[in-house]
Amino acid sequence: MISIRETLIVIKKIFPFFLLFIGKTVNSQILTDKKIIAYYTGDENTIQQYPVKKLTHIIYSFLRLQNDSLTFTNEKQRKTVEELVLLKQTNPQLKIMVSIGGWSGCAPCSELFSSEKHRRTFAKTTVELFEKYGIDGLDLDWEYPAIEGYPGHRFDAMDRNNFTELVKALRKEMGDKYLLTFAAGGFVNYLEKSIDWDAVTPLVDFINLMTYDLVGGYSSVTGHHTPLEDYRPGQESTEKCVNWLLNKNVRADKLIIGAAFYARVWENVPDTNHGLYQQGKFKQGVAFKNFPTYFSDTSGYRYYWDKKAKAPFQYNADKKLFATFDDERSIKEKTRFIRRKKLGGIMFWELSEDKTRNGLVDIMYNTLNT
Repeated sequence: MISIRETLIVIKKIFPFFLLFIGKTVNSQILTDKKIIAYYTGDENTIQQYPVKKLTHIIYSFLRLQNDSLTFTNEKQRKTVEELVLLKQTNPQLKIMVSIGGWSGCAPCSELFSSEKHRRTFAKTTVELFEKYGIDGLDLDWEYPAIEGYPGHRFDAMDRNNFTELVKALRKEMGDKYLLTFAAGGFVNYLEKSIDWDAVTPLVDFINLMTYDLVGGYSSVTGHHTPLEDYRPGQESTEKCVNWLLNKNVRADKLIIGAAFYARVWENVPDTNHGLYQQGKFKQGVAFKNFPTYFSDTSGYRYYWDKKAKAPFQYNADKKLFATFDDERSIKEKTRFIRRKKLGGIMFWELSEDKTRNGLVDIMYNTLNT
């Protein structure tokens, strides 16, 4: 018979392993509770380089509208989606969705979705496509209903109601079998004018807040394009967007904040306030995976952290270049914000701009599981 002393010794030895097991279990539960959603534009081979096991959703972007039906742009796109769906076999936590629209991809949306017939056909063909290819859901990226988006694209005040009717048609056709989400502008004009939040929110699974590009390429003044907090008159931010929606009684767990896996760079920016909030001209975007080269020690850039906005930026005084972006530090701040506000998770544009190892996805995963 084992003595009490021997029993206590055994318990003492196995207790740390028991805690480790419990910790891993809890972490797993936390991961499924907070979503990590990747928009993805790459091909079927590139995806294999990334830590898919740390994602909850991949939203392939973008399929196209052919007349009033959802379809693939070409054979390569179809093959990519098929390969993404196969990832679910070894990643049971993963959902594969597709998106339509984008900044320049929703030219026909205003006119097309003003028709009840076209909305019904779109919903029907979307579900047929999902059933055929094993896709888990649709993300609507209409930029933007009822307000100006891409230059030259039609918009109309009735878009707001037509967006609601489109969501209703899709939900009716999808039932509870498929996910339905949309990408929402992260700025006040969109929040106020584009969406009937009371009508739409109950019908969608979650809302992807594009809390990036808040200072876009058309701006002649620099600023943070994806700040967590705002502190200047008229400034947009993740916090302002989230608080606006929470004040409208939108469920916190349906809100997914956005992060940018790229920098926006302005040129001809004077050396005042290290280039922040100064006149300039948009020059280019830079993928996060290229930051080590673009912002190298010999590049002339210097790193700054805006503690009020909780956002980083870089300035090159010699070349008068200003850059705004997300990085490891700002992603950690955003994940803490998610916890504090009890939000649904984080999404980002887009996966193929991340580093394949020790990138921003790893930061998201690790901080949301701590």
